[in-house]
Amino acid sequence: MTLREQMDTIYHEFTLAEIPWNIEKPPDSIKNLVEAGWVLPCDAIDLGCGAGNCVIWLVSKGFRITGLDLSPRAIELATALAAQKRVACWFVARDMTGIVEGFDGSFDFAYDWEVLHHVFPEDREKYVMNVHRMLRSGGKYFSLCFSEEEPPSFGGDGKYRKTRIGTTLYYSSERELQELFEPLFQVEQLRTVEVAGKKGSHIAVEAKMSKKDV
Repeated sequence: MTLREQMDTIYHEFTLAEIPWNIEKPPDSIKNLVEAGWVLPCDAIDLGCGAGNCVIWLVSKGFRITGLDLSPRAIELATALAAQKRVACWFVARDMTGIVEGFDGSFDFAYDWEVLHHVFPEDREKYVMNVHRMLRSGGKYFSLCFSEEEPPSFGGDGKYRKTRIGTTLYYSSERELQELFEPLFQVEQLRTVEVAGKKGSHIAVEAKMSKKDV
């Protein structure tokens, strides 16, 4: 089963309340960026938007935003939520590890929150190249994924750990993320932080970056 098929199955078979990453409030990490003025209202893209909660919050803050997700079912749920709340935003199903067309130079801000740990090392370079192509010159990129410093959880303590809903996550170090981002982005800050989750906090690595013109 591919990751796309797995994610689509999760969104069909589990309620949103049961999906660990589906949280109605915007993540503190994203909220803080906006409130601190690191990123101002602009054309933005949520890479891994899920059911659309953060997209809808950013629209309320003046952003013009597109939500992208691997799962067509997640996009259906996000579209329905936006319609229910009468929010103008756009959602599209795409695989960021494949060829992503139609978005080159379209955005000033891109972010992925707790998404990159679903992408294994062999696919990450393609993923990051797609982010780079989507951004305009000087565009900003924020990424947060689980750290290898996270205590043993999900049945293991290695780089790969399986979750209770069947996904396998890859836990990163600061060094490997620095090496991943640096060829295409100017890394302004990369640090290990504690982030809140549905079942408790997690140790994650967050990076604030801007696009290099290469």
